[in-house]
Amino acid sequence: MNNCALITKPAMNVVGISYCGPYSTFPDEAIHLQSEFLSRKHEIEGDVKTSVLYSPYFGNEVFATYWACFEVPHLEQVPAGMVQFTIPQRTYAMAVCTYERIGEGYEQLTAWMNEQKLSRRENAVSLEIFYIDEHLEAEQVELLIPIEEE
Repeated sequence: MNNCALITKPAMNVVGISYCGPYSTFPDEAIHLQSEFLSRKHEIEGDVKTSVLYSPYFGNEVFATYWACFEVPHLEQVPAGMVQFTIPQRTYAMAVCTYERIGEGYEQLTAWMNEQKLSRRENAVSLEIFYIDEHLEAEQVELLIPIEEE
């Protein structure tokens, strides 16, 4: 599983919108949320990197909260209906896959974490990072699961 690794991501400030609901509605609601957010990117003022879409998420056995965000410097004014927050620096187990193969990416990442005897940090957010490039046939996605550090 050479597409898996440990990485440390620095803290990042993001702005975005969220959806919260039962797992049975995913991935349709996630796709809808990302489309809605991308259609509103013009509302975010300042130095915004719009070629990378961050989707932090957190869930339990019944439902999940899923976000569509851009990394931004601290904004003085946040567009209506959007929220700004900071994701703290974390060490993550990461797998790289394509948008079409996210399910397989999670299967590989889980197997790799088990082989490496890594434990998920339960109270931290996981991340899906989408690299937006209209010229690529298959968009690259990074799947990040926060791990317990010793």
